[in-house]
Amino acid sequence: MGYPGTGKFIRAKVRQLIRHTDEELAVAVENEKVLGFISIHFIPQIALSGSFARISYLCVDETARSKGIGRQLESYCEQIAGKRGCDRIELHCHSRRKRAHNFYYRQGYQESPKYLMKKLG
Repeated sequence: MGYPGTGKFIRAKVRQLIRHTDEELAVAVENEKVLGFISIHFIPQIALSGSFARISYLCVDETARSKGIGRQLESYCEQIAGKRGCDRIELHCHSRRKRAHNFYYRQGYQESPKYLMKKLG
C-alpha cells in the first residue's frame, strides 16, 4: 500500500503494535483482501486533562479509494479516541500527499503550523 521495502519487517511490527497497550490497529477487509488500515497511538498530555490520539498511518489501497473506507477507519479512530479520553486527534501527512490533505480537511482537520523531526542513526 505504498510502503515499499517493508516485507522484511512488517509482520514483526504488526505483532509489536498489537501487543502495545497504547496502540490500536484496525484493518478494513473485503472478500479476504485488505483494503485499508489505520494505526492509532494514544499519548497522555501533561498540561491538559485529556490525552490525544495520533494517527500514525491511515492507508487505503488505490483500487478502493473514494468508497468510504478511509472515512470508516477515521471514524473508528474518533470513536476509540473518545472512549480513551482523548480531546484531539493529530497526524502527520507529508506535503506531497495533496489528495490525502483534501481527505483530512473534509473530515474536519485543520493544519497545524509546524511539525519538527530529527532523524536518528
